[in-house]
Amino acid sequence: MLEYLRNAADKPLAKILIGILAFSFVGWGVAEWIFGGSASDTTLVRVGNSDITIQQFSLEKSRELALMTRDMQRETYADPELMDALNNNVLSTLSGQAMADNRADDLGFVVSDAQIAREIREFPEFQIDGQFSTYAFDNVLMNSGYSEAAFADVLRRQVLRGYTLGAMSVPLNVPDFAVMAAYNARYGQRQIDFATVDFDDFDVGTPTVEQLRAFYDQNPHVVPEQRTVSYVLIPAEMDTPDSYDAAYERAILVEDDIIAGDTMADAAKKHDAKYVALGTFDADNRPVDEILTDKMMNRIFDMEEGLESELLETKQGFLIVRVDKIIPSHNAEFDAVRDELTDGWRRAEQRKQAYVRANELLVDLNKTGNLSGKKTVTVTRTSGAPLDVLSAAFNSPIGNNQIVNGTDKFYVLHTEKEIAPTIDDKKMADLRAEMEKVSNRDIAVDYESFLKRTYPVKVNEKVFNRFFAQ
Repeated sequence: MLEYLRNAADKPLAKILIGILAFSFVGWGVAEWIFGGSASDTTLVRVGNSDITIQQFSLEKSRELALMTRDMQRETYADPELMDALNNNVLSTLSGQAMADNRADDLGFVVSDAQIAREIREFPEFQIDGQFSTYAFDNVLMNSGYSEAAFADVLRRQVLRGYTLGAMSVPLNVPDFAVMAAYNARYGQRQIDFATVDFDDFDVGTPTVEQLRAFYDQNPHVVPEQRTVSYVLIPAEMDTPDSYDAAYERAILVEDDIIAGDTMADAAKKHDAKYVALGTFDADNRPVDEILTDKMMNRIFDMEEGLESELLETKQGFLIVRVDKIIPSHNAEFDAVRDELTDGWRRAEQRKQAYVRANELLVDLNKTGNLSGKKTVTVTRTSGAPLDVLSAAFNSPIGNNQIVNGTDKFYVLHTEKEIAPTIDDKKMADLRAEMEKVSNRDIAVDYESFLKRTYPVKVNEKVFNRFFAQ
């Protein structure tokens, strides 16, 4: 291959990818270190007829890490959530590439050695003083961990993916009538009449006990599931090896003492750790505590009563969480929510009377064409009236009369007429560009869905679970 390259013609072709060599491969031996030399199955995911191996995953992950700053790398290694996000992103990237490889193969695309040679000669990384240099070529490959054949295969695949996916980047022309229709819809105005019936305008008095109980029967107040939680935190600078190792040793001692029967508070005190009783809370009303991330809340509400978690790694250090008590979801007692029931009953009664008044106005409007207390305005889709009114006005035919339901009021609405917008060339051009971009994105999404259906992704659960074991 190298000999062919050195003798290849000098005519350049348009490059499919730029700068794919600007990284170092630091994770080549990860798979063998984890699985041992005897591991025969290293396939993590199968996409169509292609396999994504542990080695491929490690190389791509190393490339992603090499693109980060040192601070970002440290943060990623210290935060399990960021590491999970990186792993998912790498697998998604490799799966997408494998789908494109499968499609290129099915379409019969071929990239010759001569084309690969010409592509390589055009890489700036392989040039000295504007000319291809075998020394630069050999040096870059040696530093990156590629053989000539392996690099040629990578580049060939990239070119084939360009053939397969390149059409997705071709701008799509949107017809003039579609742009005009969108322009009229976006910038058109409407003249409307509307009257407001506010719930607070109606005095409904104080409910009797019987009325409250009837309201309670129809609107039971549900108390969500609650959990009483405590934890022990062994603080550590998780991105500092010495601090990490020392804290881990203390955390193991704390965990052993808890297993042996010590309370979490006693075990924490014995090893100078932090014990916190969070109290009782539900999933939507967590205490203010930095360890209570969304992921931690999900874990807490999946645990059983009276059990501690395994040793967990967080940004703050090593953590052991215990669910001390679970209070199941239940209906609140009548007396405990009486004040809330009173407010709810009043609002419900006000709403009923407001609706009666709004319906009277609508009946008069339909019969006589007159709307008492009306306000006549010209509105756009985003201004001129309350949002509930705007939405109804632009989603109703001209001449329509209706009641619009608001948060704390009703509106009686009459849509009088449509007002065509004045043509603005700049707005029209901007809208055309926006529609072309959206259309291209929609096509790309449809094509991606097609690839996923044609080349389904299948996970090798056995290898995947071993490789990503927590």
